[in-house]
Amino acid sequence: MKIYNYFRSGTSHRLRIVLNLKGLDWDYVAVDLRAEAHFDAAFKALNPQGLVPTLIDGDLVLTQSPAIIEWLEERYPQPPLLPTDMSDRARVRALAAIVGCDIHPLNNRRVLEYLRHTLGCDEAAVLAWCATWINAGFAALETMLAADPKRGNFCFGHGPTLADAYLVAQVESARRFKISLAPYPLIVAIDQTCSALPAFALAAPKAQPDAA
Repeated sequence: MKIYNYFRSGTSHRLRIVLNLKGLDWDYVAVDLRAEAHFDAAFKALNPQGLVPTLIDGDLVLTQSPAIIEWLEERYPQPPLLPTDMSDRARVRALAAIVGCDIHPLNNRRVLEYLRHTLGCDEAAVLAWCATWINAGFAALETMLAADPKRGNFCFGHGPTLADAYLVAQVESARRFKISLAPYPLIVAIDQTCSALPAFALAAPKAQPDAA
């Protein structure tokens, strides 16, 4: 199994966490977004969007991190990263979707590059843009986490789920964009709990071979 990814990509980060939690062996193939390697014809032949991550497993090519992660959950069901109860699964997916659908896409590299180079926004404006959507999503997440009386030290229950993979990757991004996490003590506590686990620590951007 090969994963085409970029060390600082939030979508790649969340996928690396899931792969590690599943205990899977995989090869790291770096796609240097800084050098615009994602626009190379060879890579776009695999992923027409020119986005990371992309998973190759034999003749199978998968794109879009939510689809890849769900495929991994079905293909390698142990350990499970979704609860057994249908309603609980929906809750975990909703927590993940706040990050995957409502925070990350608005702060993705191609959006920020459009703000900088097409709309002429300076870095202060770009950081303000990032802060707006990260804070909106984190405020909702913090409220939902606080409202769950059964929650342990993770986003749901007492072990990592897909929601934690999404959240930890987004927390890393929030710190990079200089967002204060002081208003979100539950999110910070979850990040600390997860970061102590090898699966999360090994997936961190700074631990990747292309992080130089």
